[in-house]
Amino acid sequence: MLRRTFVALIATGAAGALSLPALAQEGKTITMGFISTETSSNLKSAWQPVVDDLSKQLGMQVKPFFASDYAGIIEGMRFNKVQVAWYGNKAAMEAVDRANGEVFASVIDKDGNPGYWSLLIVNKDSDLKSVDDVIKNGKSLSYGAGDPNSTSGTAVPGHYLWGAHNVDPKTLFKTVRVSNHETNLLSVLNKQVDVAVNNTENFERYRINTGKNAYDQVRVLWKSPLIPADPLVYRKDLPADLKLKIKTFFVNYGKGADAAREKANLATLTYQGFRPSTDAQLVPIRQIELAKEKAKIESDTTLAGADKEKRLADVSRKLAELDKIAATSAQ
Repeated sequence: MLRRTFVALIATGAAGALSLPALAQEGKTITMGFISTETSSNLKSAWQPVVDDLSKQLGMQVKPFFASDYAGIIEGMRFNKVQVAWYGNKAAMEAVDRANGEVFASVIDKDGNPGYWSLLIVNKDSDLKSVDDVIKNGKSLSYGAGDPNSTSGTAVPGHYLWGAHNVDPKTLFKTVRVSNHETNLLSVLNKQVDVAVNNTENFERYRINTGKNAYDQVRVLWKSPLIPADPLVYRKDLPADLKLKIKTFFVNYGKGADAAREKANLATLTYQGFRPSTDAQLVPIRQIELAKEKAKIESDTTLAGADKEKRLADVSRKLAELDKIAATSAQ
């Protein structure tokens, strides 16, 4: 799937084959990538007005690219076919680590929340009333999992839900189907899967798209701690003046002379606006990933002695460093 996604990106954005500095100098085009939280048609209709406004602000064409998976956007940024992207936190972490990415802003939801929540849901008619019920009956249940690079679909429930109960969804359930948030919600509503992960942002998008309240149709069995709001990322090697223009556009969107129209565009996205941010917002996700790595090392019976102690010490050192960064950021 990744190969098809990346080939599609190249095919639909031949201009992306040019080097970025040339594009910036000639004022031709940059590409903005969007994570696959729902169908491309829904994302396109919601984001296109903002992309059009960004194009006008920059004086160059901004081409949206909607990938079928998170990895497609990450790889697109890695090979400079995507210069700006809207990610979840886990995908943004991968982009920062592997694709020369840099967080410059994050979204603010319609209620002003600094983040959102991951959910475990079942149909309202389900006999499952709790997480314990799910775990007890897992071998007879189908599970709608999130994209492997999804924060709310994989990283957060993997740590705070499944990890906390010492179970692995891959072995807990009779069947596991990986999909985006929209598909998982619809699958629960249509009783195509017994239980699935989702998030509060997607519930709001569902309300806007259908006029229906998902909370009236599903039962929420688990809600995560607050997840930092979705970040916007651009490549570090973009020209400094272009990065400033992009950041200024998003941070000020909905606040200028055309605020009413821009706010209407934001409302369609279920956002109030955007705030400045940095790579520091990824610290909680890094802590989750390192905690998972530490638990894996501790339970690995093939490791022993000095090798195991060295690996554990390395992970503990990284966690301590992240704790310091988190403490500094909170001040």
